[in-house]
Amino acid sequence: MNWERLSGNFYVALDAVIANKLRSILTALGIIFGVGAVIAMLAIGNGAQQEILDQIKLVGVNNIVIEPIVEQEEENLTEESSGEDQEKKKFTPGLSLKDASAITDIIPTIEKTSPEIILETYIIKRGIRRTTKLVGVQPLYFELTNFELSQGKMFTEEQLETGAPVCIIGRAVQSKFFPTEAPLGKTIKCGAQWLEVVGVLEERYISDQSIENLGIRNYNMDIYTPIQTVLIRYKNRDLITSSMLSGGGGISRGRFFIASTSNDADEDKVVNYHQIDRLTVQVAETDQLETTAEIISRMLKRRHFDVVDYEITIPELLLKQQQRTKNIFNIVLGAIAGISLVVGGIGIMNIMLASVLERIKEIGLRLAIGAKKLDIIQQFLIEAVMISISGGFIGVLLGIGLALVISKIADIPTIITPFSIIVSFGVAATVGLIFGITPARRAASQDPITSLRYE
Repeated sequence: MNWERLSGNFYVALDAVIANKLRSILTALGIIFGVGAVIAMLAIGNGAQQEILDQIKLVGVNNIVIEPIVEQEEENLTEESSGEDQEKKKFTPGLSLKDASAITDIIPTIEKTSPEIILETYIIKRGIRRTTKLVGVQPLYFELTNFELSQGKMFTEEQLETGAPVCIIGRAVQSKFFPTEAPLGKTIKCGAQWLEVVGVLEERYISDQSIENLGIRNYNMDIYTPIQTVLIRYKNRDLITSSMLSGGGGISRGRFFIASTSNDADEDKVVNYHQIDRLTVQVAETDQLETTAEIISRMLKRRHFDVVDYEITIPELLLKQQQRTKNIFNIVLGAIAGISLVVGGIGIMNIMLASVLERIKEIGLRLAIGAKKLDIIQQFLIEAVMISISGGFIGVLLGIGLALVISKIADIPTIITPFSIIVSFGVAATVGLIFGITPARRAASQDPITSLRYE
């Protein structure tokens, strides 16, 4: 290849582009918006992918979540079924630690189980009061949910067994109640008890979408304590106390109701009789999730005397479905962005074809003074590629700006990667090359004598 001729053709093409600035800018508009759309859509897609990965970390891998159902829906009884024929309400012990132990001991596909007790309470320190959730857990909870400590240490065996008044706090609790001091070793009043802070969790970003779709709470404002601490020092719903029997309205035990001797006119209230509020079960292999969930359902139904007062969900499957939906969404957006690039390429071809008609005399003159057909082809191809690459560069800046604006306005994560920028430049150059071939060949096919006489 003659580099001198190529460089000469490059400068000729550059002069032509500069001499027709307005036409070049209008020609590049299609590429600018196309590349901008590609950058923005890829940023949205990458952000959605990262959000899915973060959600998987929050719910854990290969996890099955079992949650209690406090209030059972009863079918309306007809007159025929009322009276002596009415079916008696059944007793159920509710979801308990015994269920967690039985699931671990009996089902071989299960690796770990983590029960939780969640109490709505409040924090008080130095005159500041804030509602929070006190979560009774075991150390396995932090492994299943991929939580890590930023400060301090995990609960000891002695603290777990004796129900010691200790806790691990979320990062938001530290920022709110210990803004200028180290929290480790300090005490904080949680409900009616004073708890010693032994650890602080790493901060976890949780989007509003994760909270809504997966039932994920804001872990950064939670306080974690050993599950025995909650049972001993706060509340054990598995026990029937004298206050339950002598208060008002009686107590509810699943669909079995213990009536009170009180004459109050208040309606019977449904009470949460489940000892634990959540049970997370980790399965060894992903393909065993649905089968294991079915076995757990049958097992719990038998243990709860055929009363289905629990709900079993597989977050991994929900996330996969959500990922599939987002992939379809990204494909549609990518197709729209691709169409924009194709339209931009067609615009380049049309303008370049019009440019060939305008510059027939110039083409004939170059051919007459010794230029070859290859030189004419190179000139018009270089013009098309220069316009598309320039448009691609401006489009990248536009796409980055769009991604940032979309992230701020729509409150969704967007991630711009070097790969998306390289792909955009590559596509822009390719579009210019492909759609510049036809005008270049049309220009090179001109007859020099006819071109010089063209008016």
